[in-house]
Amino acid sequence: MKKITRFAAYIFLIGLFGISCQDPPVAALDGAKVALKLASDVGALRYAEDQYRVSEKLLRDGWMEMAHQNGRLAPFRNYHNADSLLALAAKTARDAQRLSLETIRSLDSLARSERNDLHVELSTWRESLDGALENFQAERHWTSAEFALNQADFLIRKSEFDEARKTLQKGRDELRNMEKAVAEYANDEAQKIGVWRRWVNETLDESKTNGTYAIIIDKSAHKTYLVKSGQLVRSFGCELGYNSARQKLFAGDGATPEGTYYVTKVKHSSKFHKALLINFPNQVDLRRLRDNKVKGIISRYARAGALIEIHGEGGKNRDWTDGCIAMTNEDIDHLMQYSSVGMPVTIVRRSDLWP
Repeated sequence: MKKITRFAAYIFLIGLFGISCQDPPVAALDGAKVALKLASDVGALRYAEDQYRVSEKLLRDGWMEMAHQNGRLAPFRNYHNADSLLALAAKTARDAQRLSLETIRSLDSLARSERNDLHVELSTWRESLDGALENFQAERHWTSAEFALNQADFLIRKSEFDEARKTLQKGRDELRNMEKAVAEYANDEAQKIGVWRRWVNETLDESKTNGTYAIIIDKSAHKTYLVKSGQLVRSFGCELGYNSARQKLFAGDGATPEGTYYVTKVKHSSKFHKALLINFPNQVDLRRLRDNKVKGIISRYARAGALIEIHGEGGKNRDWTDGCIAMTNEDIDHLMQYSSVGMPVTIVRRSDLWP
């Protein structure tokens, strides 16, 4: 009888173990891991970090719960909580993946739109700058903005949209600085146009009174005018210093001076074919140099510069000299026929009077 009872109890325990035993949710664990990996691959740590971190924690908690249940006797294992945690981890990871992709698409569209806006603005300003004198300061800001655009293009291709937008903002800032430089230049021109008009009129009057030749150079027009007795004889194209939009302030600034000068030497042979040396710096230039040093506008060690000439070897269709006026060899040959020491040379940034 006892043997029968023990056998029945044994059979009961086997049945109990068989009924209560559950398989661990390995598939759910693997699914959560895969979902988290996919989210990570599309940048969820950057673009959906909160959801990604929650998913990580749920995966960790579900894994720990599964391990805890594995350590219990088979009849007492219950993987329900582990399975729920892992399922929620997978869902949250998929949410992070979806949010990351949506954010990337939005940032991509926004960055490309801002990039196109900057490109259009750069092109518009390029047309404006190309039609004016070489404004070194404005050109520097424009070049920096163009560099920012090129950097942004590279970052967009690398899907670094946040950095691309920051770089585009730097480009826009450079254009705003360029606008200020152009506005300051326009204001400077407005203040000085009367002075330039007076210089031209005085040169024409002197030429008319004395019946002599004179040279008037209009920097904005890139023209050298030969006049006699106050009347235009001939005009020539010319090229200027690489920073031609400014008054020359010191040696090495690349600007062509503005003022009233005269020829001090006629060179029938020179490094640049032929040349007319003028008396730069004159007393006005030297006084400006001293005043600018006192005001701190230029270094106290700056020099005025010298050896400003009207010379040949031009025809490059760009402003390239260190401050001289360059003409083609054919044109300087023609001009030299009428040139002599003492001949007036007036240089203005802009003239609203036809000589």
